[in-house]
Amino acid sequence: MDAPPPDGLPRPPLRLLPTTGAEQVNQRIPFSARRPSDADPGDLTESMRHVAQGDKQAFSALYDALAPLVFGIVLKVVRDRAQSEEVAQEVMIDLWRQAARYRPEAGSVRTWAATIAHRRAVDRVRSAQAAADREHAQAAREHTTAFDEVAEQVESRLESEQVRRCLRGLTELQRQVVTLAYYRGLTYREVAEALRTPLPTIKTRMRDGLIRLRDCMGVTT
Repeated sequence: MDAPPPDGLPRPPLRLLPTTGAEQVNQRIPFSARRPSDADPGDLTESMRHVAQGDKQAFSALYDALAPLVFGIVLKVVRDRAQSEEVAQEVMIDLWRQAARYRPEAGSVRTWAATIAHRRAVDRVRSAQAAADREHAQAAREHTTAFDEVAEQVESRLESEQVRRCLRGLTELQRQVVTLAYYRGLTYREVAEALRTPLPTIKTRMRDGLIRLRDCMGVTT
């Protein structure tokens, strides 16, 4: 079972400083202020073994040794420094929680940490991209020029002569709104700006125009 995180973790980024005859002190040290450690790979393996047993001092040493490496890898993938610090901190917590799973025969501690860091960084980028895609899709739905199923049926037949004839039966503003929305692909707001007409009026004219087109073409719902 993974060991629970030590007291004071996670917090962005902390260094655990042992003191003599006093309480343990937590001091903030930004990832960017850290320097790569020259810790021996064997020492790191031993530290990892102690971390797996819940040794907080061993984790402090491991943290100091690996934090610069982890942050550097994450920053190259994520690019954003603030997000990179968050991800790097998550990686260090992962190292604490998953210490018991480390196997020296599978690779060095640095390689293991680098693998976790890269995976976490890629996950963050993918998550951010997925969120951006969802926002884009939502924005597209909110600004779509279609008006319920009737609009979709009308749009599928806009190139027909019947539609052109029916368009001539609309009012000037209705015809302009429908033409700008469907032939030029403008949103309601863009149509309102192009015609210098209030947005509510544009939406009303679009609705009325589509209904008249539906009736003219005999479209049923």
